[in-house]
Amino acid sequence: MRLHMRLRTTSAVAGAAALALLTGCGAADMTKQASPFANAQGARTVTLSVQSWVGAQANVAVAQYLLEHELGYRVDTVQVDEVPAWDALSQGRVDAILEDWGHPEQEQRYVEDKKTITAGGDLGVTGHIGWYVPTYFAKQHPDVTDWKNLNKYADLLRTAESGGKGQLMDGSPSYVTNDKALVKNLDLDYQVVFAGSEAAQITQMKQFAKEKKPFLSYWYTPQWLTEKVPMTEVKLPPYKEGCDADPAEVACAYPVTPLQKYLNTGFAENGGRAAEFLRKFTWTTQDQNQVSLLIAEQKLRPEEAAKKWVDGHESVWKQWLS
Repeated sequence: MRLHMRLRTTSAVAGAAALALLTGCGAADMTKQASPFANAQGARTVTLSVQSWVGAQANVAVAQYLLEHELGYRVDTVQVDEVPAWDALSQGRVDAILEDWGHPEQEQRYVEDKKTITAGGDLGVTGHIGWYVPTYFAKQHPDVTDWKNLNKYADLLRTAESGGKGQLMDGSPSYVTNDKALVKNLDLDYQVVFAGSEAAQITQMKQFAKEKKPFLSYWYTPQWLTEKVPMTEVKLPPYKEGCDADPAEVACAYPVTPLQKYLNTGFAENGGRAAEFLRKFTWTTQDQNQVSLLIAEQKLRPEEAAKKWVDGHESVWKQWLS
């Protein structure tokens, strides 16, 4: 996500407590939590990095289920924040990242220069970050969907946390976000307020929606919540290549980008069928959202959600094993 993004779409887990655990993306370097099985020579083990949003949890759940039940691997998972995950992958602490929203500096350092990380191909899902309002509010005030009119609605979007300004709700401070710079550079009467995690942000948005209150939020697609709370994007100044090159001077929208997979180079070269399978793993936004909804809304354990999807989509995943 300059593909400077996220957030992202999209690894919360089953049950409210587990969901909070895996969506509580902190800023600490958690690479030391990595599995001792990662990059183990001669062992049929795979360690997957789990990012802190439910879409990423869905990817890992299905990949893990098939690696274990169809290919006979032991799979370990490790929750690591976005940038530290690249460090862990380079070091061989994890074998693969299945959903990356774009980290050009890390790509240059590890893929191009050090060659300790190898591109694993498209995930098949296209990601986009933006500012969103609930559709019920956009229908009442159609001009709110143009950033030039946001100051007109600052009073309506004020909260106790926004210090007399309109609130722009963000998720975790660890997500890659240009929002503070955007608010400053577009001269908007808003305060960025971090909910703390994707789970906390979802809780607030669902509560606002239940009460039909207006809100403005940093959000992203794909994400299962939009199935439950329809949202409309606010148009920011158009994205142009390089417009976000200087984080302090950003005054444009976030880009749209195909989400990518990355493998530790040693694993890519010596990981056998597991590495080949992960390269072939590609599915649609609809597939991802189906599993995400099972985990986040129906409270299925990730393994149960994965099994349900696998049972109904054999023609899709069989291609990953061929």
